Amino acid sequence: MVETHTSAPYGRSARTGPQGADAAGVERVAPWWPWYVARLTITDAVAIVVAVGVAYVVRFDSTAAVSGDFSPSYLAVSGVLAVAWLTALAATRSRDRRIIGTGPVEYSRVYSATWRLFAVVAIVAYLLKMDVGRGYLAIAAPLGLAMLLAGRYGWRQWLHRQRDAGRMQLGVVVIGHRQKVDRLIRDLHGSPRAGYTVVGVCIPSGEVAVGETVAGVPVLGSMEDAARIAGTTHASAVAVTGSDAITADTVRRLGWDLEKSHVDLALTLSLVDVAGPRVTMQPVAGLPLMYVDEPQFTGAKYVAKTVFDWTAAAFLVVLLSPVLVVIAAVVASTSRGPVLYAQERIGKDGRHFRMYKFRSMVADAHDRLADVLAAEGVTEVGPFYKPRHDPRITPVGRVLRRYSLDELPQLFNVLRGDMSLVGPRPQIAEEVARYDRTAQRRLRVKPGLTGLWQVSGRSDLSVEAGVRMDVSYVENWTLFNDFLLLARTAKAVLMRNGAY
Repeated sequence: MVETHTSAPYGRSARTGPQGADAAGVERVAPWWPWYVARLTITDAVAIVVAVGVAYVVRFDSTAAVSGDFSPSYLAVSGVLAVAWLTALAATRSRDRRIIGTGPVEYSRVYSATWRLFAVVAIVAYLLKMDVGRGYLAIAAPLGLAMLLAGRYGWRQWLHRQRDAGRMQLGVVVIGHRQKVDRLIRDLHGSPRAGYTVVGVCIPSGEVAVGETVAGVPVLGSMEDAARIAGTTHASAVAVTGSDAITADTVRRLGWDLEKSHVDLALTLSLVDVAGPRVTMQPVAGLPLMYVDEPQFTGAKYVAKTVFDWTAAAFLVVLLSPVLVVIAAVVASTSRGPVLYAQERIGKDGRHFRMYKFRSMVADAHDRLADVLAAEGVTEVGPFYKPRHDPRITPVGRVLRRYSLDELPQLFNVLRGDMSLVGPRPQIAEEVARYDRTAQRRLRVKPGLTGLWQVSGRSDLSVEAGVRMDVSYVENWTLFNDFLLLARTAKAVLMRNGAY
């Protein structure tokens, strides 16, 4: 069992010895996840009980029973459903320490556990000839799912704040050649919200002497010492990077050494930006082969995305019609020029279309572009360039841009089929002409009102980081991730992250 150090609250690095370090001079990261998982469990239980309770109270009185050959009371059904729901969340490992706090997998498992549970309920009700009220299920399922996701989101935001402060980290021992170890350490420490702190390094014998450091982390021994070092540093995982010296037999023996230690064995791969659904592990002749499916850009899921886009856009146009009218009136009354600004953009597979926005600049903005570039000292405009201080923007336009209200007319582009709610942002022909092979992948799907780039920093991100995010979205998207990106978009707009 991994030892818990109560002197390090919230998983802060605990140290012993006169200089705050143990005999090896290594930070010990106290495990924080048991009590964090316990709080997640309590929050999940409260959400489920409330959802089932509301469905019961709204739809039935205390004596109501399910009709059919088998007719238990709805109170009993509610109790069984609540227990089964909590069991399903545990069975799908939705509170696994390796997925909580980062990425969409945690949310995806909550969603998967919920819809599968209610699918089983429907099947059981049919087999037992139970006529469970549709209204009861129609309240319990969506309300419970919404509350579960809201609870997980709230705890994740709290966890992010703790990790930003250097707490709530999982200790990792890294094994491999110096260059690859250095890169992995910098990647992990450059993303504190991922929740990993490298507490020690093991290098093949003869590369680096024990006591030296790699990227600021001490070398504690050779690869043969990894299991022992993971125990002495109370690490949660051992990460193995690619190395000629690390053979299949070496990794297997390391796995044996880590048995019953509650320390995970993780193997890093050079393959990046490939999501789990495209990866299949298959043992062949005793070797684990990883198959990577090619990205799909047609099929049933794209039909579902199109239906969702059109339905959601139509609903939003109706809902926001008063806002659209007010914005149009304000734009028309405060500056000279048309209310809408239309510009030709490049869409899916290089098709041209006219994209609409509320006009946020003066009428002669295009003629003044050279002056703006000269003022910013820009001699050549590359792809994705956007002036940070653009005097052509009107006072009303600045407010519209700050909250992304100028983008609302693109809902009509979605209704026309030119755009999607979520996808890479569309660009003009001159910018697309400068695309390299990587950026060209952005054109494999419809452009979107929002996307992974926009919710991850928008204009504050570098071009390289933004393109990588867009390509990752294009090749790995799911409808569930679209829902998450839309939710993150609302937060990014309210926080005005990277908007100018």
